[in-house]
Amino acid sequence: MHLLDEQYTRTPFYGIRRMRQWLIGRGYEVNLKRVKRLLRQMGLEAIYAKPRTSVPAPGHRIYPYLLRGLPIVRSNQVWGTDITYIRLRHGFIYLVAIMDWFSRYVLSWEVSITLDVSFCLAALAWALKTAQPEIFNTDQGSQFTSEQFIGLLLAHDVQISMDGRGRAMDNIFVERLWRTVKYEEVYLKDYETVQEAVESLRAYFVFYNHERIHQSLGYQTPATVYFQEKPQARRTAKPSMVMVESP
Repeated sequence: MHLLDEQYTRTPFYGIRRMRQWLIGRGYEVNLKRVKRLLRQMGLEAIYAKPRTSVPAPGHRIYPYLLRGLPIVRSNQVWGTDITYIRLRHGFIYLVAIMDWFSRYVLSWEVSITLDVSFCLAALAWALKTAQPEIFNTDQGSQFTSEQFIGLLLAHDVQISMDGRGRAMDNIFVERLWRTVKYEEVYLKDYETVQEAVESLRAYFVFYNHERIHQSLGYQTPATVYFQEKPQARRTAKPSMVMVESP
């Protein structure tokens, strides 16, 4: 699973067959069924098929994608979110993050050992303590189409936008965040426990928001851009976790 995660980060367009051949080339004799099962467990599929986490909750409304052709010109105009797989030495966890698209600032994040909606709700609730977006963009995952998640957004009068099926690049800024987090943090570490992963990710997100400069931001940090019009509101992304047991 760790090897699949690394290769997916490098080549998210690889499907099950290519992943299997890539593993075979490295001495792992696996069949298609096993590769498919592991990728689904990790919430991954090739970008043209969208992640497993984009399976809508049964019976829930799917909202249209509102961002096509929309200029992103200010903080809190659009927020986005997604879930990714984070490896541990013995097991794995899931990470969700909420990002401001204009500044790339990570407003909140949470980890969990399951794909239950609770850790996504916790991240959203914390982010809404910082500000309120005009539009919130998600994929069509069951966590984000759930009554609880949709209800919290509607209660704050937030417009909801959802990625179209088969359009993995609709949430491109969060996809880029995952690549950055994995190459600069996760793949350089060997987390022994969930708590160790949380503490290390906490330090990384502080660095990402307040020290890491971005070429696309004119070599400023996300925090500088996000808070430039309201410095009194400065706060650090919420670093916590929602779980009931260790993996």
